[in-house]
Amino acid sequence: MSTELVLYTRTGCHLCEDMRVAAQPIAARHGLDIQCVDIDRDLATASRYNLAIPVLELDGREICRHFLDRDALERALAAE
Repeated sequence: MSTELVLYTRTGCHLCEDMRVAAQPIAARHGLDIQCVDIDRDLATASRYNLAIPVLELDGREICRHFLDRDALERALAAE
């Protein structure tokens, strides 16, 4: 099974960009890319995440929202 790191975001969200930039070096150390998903491209996804973004998930499990929790991300990646 491959590990998937997904960042739910929307255009113009500065918190989303901040989380992507902060998480990128951590992801890269683990050989991962961050898949960014614009929640406004799908009504169900927009409804699910509307005011929660940014949300970072690893293999479908939420790691953090609004701001990067570096420790939580490192723990989750170490457990993979």
